[in-house]
Amino acid sequence: MSGSFKSGFVSIIGRPNVGKSTLINRLIGERVTIISSKPQTTRNSIRCIYTTEEAQVIFIDTPGIHKPKHKLGEYMVSSARDSLKGVDVVVVVLDCAEEIGSSDMQIIDIAREIKAPVILALNKIDKIEKSRLEKIAASLVIHEDYFDSIIPISAQEGENLEELMKEIVKNLPEGPLYFPEDIYTDVPEKFIVSEIVREKILELTSDEVPHGTAVEITSMKDREDSDLVDIQATIYCEKDSHKGIIIGSQGKMLKEIGSKARLDIETLLDCRVNLQLWIKVRKNWRDNRLTLKNLGYK
Repeated sequence: MSGSFKSGFVSIIGRPNVGKSTLINRLIGERVTIISSKPQTTRNSIRCIYTTEEAQVIFIDTPGIHKPKHKLGEYMVSSARDSLKGVDVVVVVLDCAEEIGSSDMQIIDIAREIKAPVILALNKIDKIEKSRLEKIAASLVIHEDYFDSIIPISAQEGENLEELMKEIVKNLPEGPLYFPEDIYTDVPEKFIVSEIVREKILELTSDEVPHGTAVEITSMKDREDSDLVDIQATIYCEKDSHKGIIIGSQGKMLKEIGSKARLDIETLLDCRVNLQLWIKVRKNWRDNRLTLKNLGYK
């Protein structure tokens, strides 16, 4: 490590589905957080760690800030706001491909309250014309005092991410190595495994089902005298009709969810996996404090 080593905590905030998780996965070069085209995919604040010879950046991927409709939503918004406490840098992500509205400005106002440098990342520039980007940048001039820098990026294509990372590191204080160099997240493997299963549900089922699902890893054990890991997971949904959709005709959908999840889990764990999925209906679990607590949403 160099003499003037920099380190610190960087919170990534924005509306649901602006590309926060895609951005973090790209920046650290590892697939830590799950990605979906559905809004409100991220439910927990997850710390993702990027380490070089010069710096260690601890990114905090947060749930999108939105108007909550149930206790799970309240937890998500609270988690996002809590992630701003004591951070060294805030990155506000806006979606250039959509109109910048009042909810975006509300998030910018939240960032302004934090006594830390604020970087505005204008994401999804690959989806718009250059003239539109110029108009968006011009519309934000009146708010330029809010930000230490404004950087147009494409998290999906990796455009300008090196510039963004340089700007983040520039604003970090000198500090210690908080985590070992080879660690890229502080969440347990069980959590990532459950999120991978949930990602496949989001990917493969209809718009109505995903947000009413949660995944609990009930068992995860190495098989004796083998490089095989046995994993049992329970998928919770809110309606009997949702259970039918997740199972699919003759169990085809559940098999596909399990097959796709298993491949990603094997890559994560670097071994063979025997994944067994079970489904339970738990009505209105998103409004049940005890269930939320048992599922890790504390």
